[in-house]
Amino acid sequence: MSFNIFDIAGSGMTAQRVKMDTIASNIANVNTTRRSDGSKGVYIKKDVAFRTVYENTLNQGSANFSSNSPDAQFDPNTGNLLINANIALNNGLITGGVQVDEIYESDNGVKTVYDPSHPDADEDGYVDLPNINVVEEMVGMISASKAYEANATVAENVKTMMQSAMSI
Repeated sequence: MSFNIFDIAGSGMTAQRVKMDTIASNIANVNTTRRSDGSKGVYIKKDVAFRTVYENTLNQGSANFSSNSPDAQFDPNTGNLLINANIALNNGLITGGVQVDEIYESDNGVKTVYDPSHPDADEDGYVDLPNINVVEEMVGMISASKAYEANATVAENVKTMMQSAMSI
């Protein structure tokens, strides 16, 4: 049985967690007009870009295993692993799934609004604020949360199937 489904589901969960953290940071800074040192500077909205990871790492063969034990046989042609006893898979390398490629600042990350009562307003009464739409961010948060749940469900279902197969 191939174990890369756990790599795929786990990498998806990790990527979605990073997306949720980034969205939470955007929402927390929706009205931030100063940097952490107190100087003037608006928070710029951040977005996450993902990248596909293909199964090339696992297909390199037994060099990925922490011990080349006779307890396991790996077929690099099919990606299947036959397990007879304890083994540590591929030293924690991701063998398929998704990775966070980058967290980048949005191109239109600043909006200017007229608010002469704001302490950071310029002489004309305009202030730069982060261009963050809380409703859009919450939709993104729900989407990332649902994707995380889907990946967790896949991993749990595969685990249950493996346990059922072992009890036959």
